[in-house]
Amino acid sequence: MSKLRLISLVLVGLSFAAQGRAQVFKLTPEQLIKYTSGNPFDRYPDGRPKVPDSILDRVKDMSMEEVWGVEHMGFPSQYEGDWKIVNPSKKLVGRAVTLMAMPIRPEVAAVDFPGFIPPNSTSGKHGILPQTALDMLQKGDVIVVDSRGVYGGVIGDNLATYINDVGAGFVIDGMIRDLDGIREIGMTGYYREAVPSAMVEWTIAGINVPVKIGKVTVLPGDVVLGDAEGVYFIPPKVVQELVDKADEVHVHDQWTKMKFGQEVGAGG
Repeated sequence: MSKLRLISLVLVGLSFAAQGRAQVFKLTPEQLIKYTSGNPFDRYPDGRPKVPDSILDRVKDMSMEEVWGVEHMGFPSQYEGDWKIVNPSKKLVGRAVTLMAMPIRPEVAAVDFPGFIPPNSTSGKHGILPQTALDMLQKGDVIVVDSRGVYGGVIGDNLATYINDVGAGFVIDGMIRDLDGIREIGMTGYYREAVPSAMVEWTIAGINVPVKIGKVTVLPGDVVLGDAEGVYFIPPKVVQELVDKADEVHVHDQWTKMKFGQEVGAGG
């Protein structure tokens, strides 16, 4: 049995909610297409924009200063800083799969997740793992989670291994656990705090819906670019123009450096 299959089975076993249950919020493909109508690229079957791998490869060569141009393309608030970073020497580039978590409301969880175990029970199983969201991950995807206000780690080293094997990394506006184990995997991830315990008394509020990460509204399919400074969430609508402009800047910078070199040589 492959490592990936084994991890998947372990996750399913840990989750007490049936895999694939409906969430409180989930956009239909038609709704997601409307919210991301400016996307010029193909889409996944669920409607999420699919920015091509060739574009993602070009984004990897960009600096945050170059991506700052998105601020002048009608999207003035797409950058979020003040992160703790797993392996900050590596860039994180991929397409956003979004997840919204919220503290448990027993009557809501009982409807959306039959078998829900109320708080204060003796089982200790009060949280719901985002298995449905993980099942949606594709190559090159970044799981982006709004889990503010919920105590405990959204992921540990097991879930991080799964994300690393299937997708590209994570951005969690909240807590993680097993930091040393996650660091050893070699993946890149952004988080606010590391704590010993897993999340308890929480539930999924939405999958592939708009989420608020810091001061940024992130939509499914946004291009995620993270480096040692912070994270940009680039709308698919402008990513082609952004990388084209960056290529022009690179050519201009190379020409300028060459001219400076010639002038220094002549002066010598």
